[in-house]
Amino acid sequence: MARLKVAECRRFFKAVQKKANEMGVPVAMAVVNAEGHLLALERMDEAGFITPEIAWGKAFTVAAFRSMSPRFPDGLAIQQWFRERNPQMMMNAAVFTNGRVVASGGCAPIFKGEVLVGAYGVSGGTSDQDEVMANWARERVGWAHRKATDDTPESVKEHVNQIYDKVGMGKRRL
Repeated sequence: MARLKVAECRRFFKAVQKKANEMGVPVAMAVVNAEGHLLALERMDEAGFITPEIAWGKAFTVAAFRSMSPRFPDGLAIQQWFRERNPQMMMNAAVFTNGRVVASGGCAPIFKGEVLVGAYGVSGGTSDQDEVMANWARERVGWAHRKATDDTPESVKEHVNQIYDKVGMGKRRL
C-alpha cells in the first residue's frame, strides 16, 4: 500500500523553507496522511505562533474534502465552494472538527499513483504567498497533487475551473 514517509515530509519542509527565505516570509508547514492524521509539523523561527495550527488545519481540510470528491483539488477551491453555497457550513465544520477545517491557499493533496496518501499545508504569508511556496516545494520534491490517471469528470473540471476564474486564478486549470 502506498504511504507517505516522514523523510519525504522533511524534504518538502526544506524546500518550503528555501522558498520562504527567498521571499522573506517565515512559515509553518504540516503534512497529514490520507485520513488527516498529522505526520509532520514544523515552524520556522520567525513564523507566527498560530501558523502551525493553521498549516495543520489546511492539510487536514484538503485530506478531508479531497477524500470526498475530486471537486476539491486545493484549499482555494474548497474556500470558494463554501463561499458560494453555505458559508455557515464551513464554520460548523470547523466547530465539529475542533477547529481543524481551514480553507485557504497553500495546501493540496498528495498522490502516489492513483492513491491519495496525504495532504500538505503551509501558513504564514498571504494565501497567495503560501500557495507559491507550497507549489514550488511540491514540484521540487516530486509530489503529485493529482492522481496519475485523470478520471475527473469533465463537469467537475469545468466547475473547478470556474472557481479558479472567480478567485482570479484563471491560469490554473484542471
